[in-house]
Amino acid sequence: METIITVAVIILMIVAGMALIHLLNAQHDERIAAFPHSEALRGSGRRSCPNRQPTEPTELPVTTHHEHHTGGRR
Repeated sequence: METIITVAVIILMIVAGMALIHLLNAQHDERIAAFPHSEALRGSGRRSCPNRQPTEPTELPVTTHHEHHTGGRR
């Protein structure tokens, strides 16, 4: 009897997960249909303004392989 309840709970959780995924996919499809040519989101890898100059990269200290594994210099 305990095994039947466990299997039933697992099946119900799978069905609930499938329903949730279906609902989220439907909402996503509606958003895509409503805004098919919207601007790219910030940080998606595409630049919003072609004339804007990139910011200067920050320089990170270079560590050796040995320093990385030992936690750096002490």
